[in-house]
Amino acid sequence: MSETAINLIKDSSDMAFMSDVIEASKDTPVIVDFWAPWCGPCKQLMPALERAVKAAGGKVKMVKINIDENPDVAGQLGVRSIPAVFGFKDGQPVDGFMGGQPETELNKFISRLSGETNPADEAKTLVSRAKDSLAAGDPGGAAQDFASAMQLDPENAEAVAGLARLYLESGNDEGAAQLISNISETMAGHPEITAIASRLSLTSETVEADVTDELLTNVNANPDDLDARLELAKAYAAKGQNADAVPHLLYSIAKNRMYNDEAARMFLLTIFEAEGTDSDISVNGRRELSSILFA
Repeated sequence: MSETAINLIKDSSDMAFMSDVIEASKDTPVIVDFWAPWCGPCKQLMPALERAVKAAGGKVKMVKINIDENPDVAGQLGVRSIPAVFGFKDGQPVDGFMGGQPETELNKFISRLSGETNPADEAKTLVSRAKDSLAAGDPGGAAQDFASAMQLDPENAEAVAGLARLYLESGNDEGAAQLISNISETMAGHPEITAIASRLSLTSETVEADVTDELLTNVNANPDDLDARLELAKAYAAKGQNADAVPHLLYSIAKNRMYNDEAARMFLLTIFEAEGTDSDISVNGRRELSSILFA
């Protein structure tokens, strides 16, 4: 091993972590590989990671820590499984992954850490790939890419919204709500985030799902009962049947737009937000709404 390679890659310990990683990363980014002799995947990842570090030509360094002999730092960083890899820069962990990775991903990891690639740009690429996966019928692959994009760029609203939408479609409303609960003010105004928030507001309505038949009977018996129509629309929306809710709201608006402080129109706009601007429900619904309002 050359002098350069020796300087780039070294074994370290809990005692030496401050000097080998924290202080050293203030000059050059440091990759920390937590491993153990009994870990098969570690033995596969380590040589690949070493090759990638050497190929980077000094832009990053690598430190290897055997967690059997040095468990303290790994515990402090919350390592629960190995291999676990962290990238340190300016004394702080800024990136990382767990488990094996192909060499192409290792190279990307190093490029991000060294500043050769912009994490925000890579996040956009992942979001685009996630959308392609959805179009191809692969929600699992899309979820993985959305989550990875969020790690690279927490301010990527499309990544947050994409993963939240997958949660909603799988029935995990709580997970979707949690995803968008702590977003920044800038992200809150993004159309896709607004759509998720609107969908959550619709499905959180307290109307019991099994009253739709009763409400529909009332509406059929009394077509101009606009209160009943609004409640029926809310019941449909709570069940995710926005397409069934829209005609009742349009009927109410055509009958008396101003009734109950324009409650029907306001609820209809919430449905349009939840569906997104490109959905058939929104496109056709807005067209019919315009024909009513501007007739």
